[in-house]
Amino acid sequence: MKTNYKKNSITLLGGIAMGTGVMIGAGIFALTGQIAELAGPWFPLSFIAGAIVTAFSAYTYIKMSNAYPSAGGIAMILKKAYGPGAIAAAASLLMALSMVINESLVARTFGTYVLRPFDLGDSTFWTPVLGVTLIFVAFLINISGNRSVGLFSLIMAAVKIGGIALFGAAALWAGGFSFEPAASDQAAMPMAGFIASMALSILAFKGFTTITNSGAEMVDPHKNVGRTIIISILICVVVYLLVAFAVGSSLTLSQIIEAKDYSLARAAEPALGAAGFYFTILLAAVATASGLLASIFAVSRMLAMLTEMKMIPHRHFGMPGPIQKHTLVYTVVVAAFLTIFFDLSRIASLGVFFYLVMDILIHFGVFRTLRHDIKAKGWILITAMVLDGIVLIVFAGMKLRSDPGIVLIAIAAIGAVFIYERFFLSQWTVRDDTENATDPSA
Repeated sequence: MKTNYKKNSITLLGGIAMGTGVMIGAGIFALTGQIAELAGPWFPLSFIAGAIVTAFSAYTYIKMSNAYPSAGGIAMILKKAYGPGAIAAAASLLMALSMVINESLVARTFGTYVLRPFDLGDSTFWTPVLGVTLIFVAFLINISGNRSVGLFSLIMAAVKIGGIALFGAAALWAGGFSFEPAASDQAAMPMAGFIASMALSILAFKGFTTITNSGAEMVDPHKNVGRTIIISILICVVVYLLVAFAVGSSLTLSQIIEAKDYSLARAAEPALGAAGFYFTILLAAVATASGLLASIFAVSRMLAMLTEMKMIPHRHFGMPGPIQKHTLVYTVVVAAFLTIFFDLSRIASLGVFFYLVMDILIHFGVFRTLRHDIKAKGWILITAMVLDGIVLIVFAGMKLRSDPGIVLIAIAAIGAVFIYERFFLSQWTVRDDTENATDPSA
């Protein structure tokens, strides 16, 4: 059964709302403290560095989307670069899994912030309970129909961007508009820590890839997909910097690290009082809930497309309805599992490993076989690969020292995906079909 796609159903404004809606969620609420823990007092600059790396990466997606606007998005890019073989399928599945990982990150962030006003002591039980509850509610909204998802996402994107900007401006005003880095009672972090923090900053921007999956549905996609990606990233840069400086002006570095899972809520009270604290909690709940809603829809659709492209197997397990409703179930089950068994730091680390490996494969594939067809500059593609590689290696090195278990889990999971796809599809690449890869939305 084919998934239905409506051409010209997403305007430029709608695409920007969708992109920023996915990006601005756990990215700023959960990752700010983790980034500060690695980058030290100059952690706001990590968002700028992450945006620069993201800009080089976005170049590949923009050039491909301009040339081949498709509902296949990332799967289309990989299929054209490698053919319908195991490499394309495995990398596509890594992207889908990285999005599911992001959902669990968002869900746990929701639980962490919502619990802040209550004195529950150890919240290791209630945080995943609330996170899984949010995942289930998002599932129910998604199966109610695509139209309700689109309208809700558009409204929530406007609310949370405005609300987060208001929080940042108010906190900076309360702190005297000081753009100094966070005060530190620790030694400055080494360069390796700053580079490793960029991996998490990149994770905060990776939601722009969702836009490429909607190329066939956008108005004037040859122009608007690229515009949407660029504008969405720029909006997020401004919002992330505003919040990072606001947190840095309210708390010392040690305080930010101590409250790394809920640093915005921790920063709101000294800067804005009790009202600011509760406003931030409400804002976090809205931002994470809406981000999760949009992400679940995007992942389920991507998995449905991979099924239709015969790049992954499908079992309906007796469930009625179209493929995308089945993939919705798979998505929420995996997201709920991660929410229950992994903390925010480990979830974010898994997301980094999955996403950067997939991203490097995309740049390499496009450089190798498609750069002349799409008139892409080779040096930009190589720079994107090199930057991704440096950040990935340094981040892995830091994690090997602090949490070697998550590195081993990531390696095992990525290896299992590639081995499984090789077994399922029997070939790594299918060169002859590369040029004839079709748009799954056609």
